[in-house]
Amino acid sequence: MTQTVEFAKMNGLGNKILVVDMRGRKDMVSPQAAIALNADPDTAFDQIMAIHDPRIVGTDAYIDILNCDGTKAQACGNGTRCVVQALAAETGKKAFTFQTVAGILNASEHEDGMISVDMGLPRFRWSDIPLSEEFHDTSRIELQIGPIDDPVLHSPSVMSMGNPHAVFWVDRDPMDFDLARIGPLLESHPMFPEKANITLAQVISDSRLRTRTFERGAGLTLACGSAACAAAVSGARTGRTGRRVEIDVASSPVRIPLIIEWREDNHVIMTGPAEWEWAGHVDPVTGAWTRDLATQEVGTREVGTREAGEKQGVL
Repeated sequence: MTQTVEFAKMNGLGNKILVVDMRGRKDMVSPQAAIALNADPDTAFDQIMAIHDPRIVGTDAYIDILNCDGTKAQACGNGTRCVVQALAAETGKKAFTFQTVAGILNASEHEDGMISVDMGLPRFRWSDIPLSEEFHDTSRIELQIGPIDDPVLHSPSVMSMGNPHAVFWVDRDPMDFDLARIGPLLESHPMFPEKANITLAQVISDSRLRTRTFERGAGLTLACGSAACAAAVSGARTGRTGRRVEIDVASSPVRIPLIIEWREDNHVIMTGPAEWEWAGHVDPVTGAWTRDLATQEVGTREVGTREAGEKQGVL
């Protein structure tokens, strides 16, 4: 077994993603490797999406997801779009089925380059999120931060999109809040035994939300796809929006909205972009890495060149 594998530095709406090709190997990307990669400014990331050989018939790959602190993540919508773009460029396929810890995900790349991911079914039961206390109605739970008579944030909508989410509704721009300070307090609140993604959501209209997220295991992030899904579903669930919304991710440098549709069959479909940045090789045990030296510009993105005779691709 060779020591290094190919990886691509990508982003999904600014969400920093490393797509690591672990196909043909039995080992996993280690937590130590993830921590080492995140400590380097050139490879700092929000999630690693490690592509493994399929484990069950009918799937294209098993995806192992790691946060930048080395912990496991159950879901990452923005990262899944990056995986789709990488594999579509490599194989020419447009539709994929992935197995993850959170379940089966179906995804496809459209002709315009946008990518849709079926994020599965939201779960609302308090024990499925999970919460440490029983709530009959999780569309609004008793939780606040700040003075009891004038809380900074209160009464979040909570749910699971394969990972736990708390959506706090705010009446002004989410960028106005000190989420870097508030986020860690709420992420690790005793209410959330497995911690939680913390999202601030502002209603712009019945078809548009503006959000910002402190991501469990990753911290203050530029974007979080599963959090956008949680905000969209929570908006419809509480009567603030319809079942199809645009999500303006306030912290993202990419000014393209995510389109989230909570279909009548209860599936949540997320559509948005992915961007390839550069490629290299990494030791999945230690995190030691090298960047491909030669690159060429194609459109607005780099494409790593390979040795003579090899096909050019993302992975």
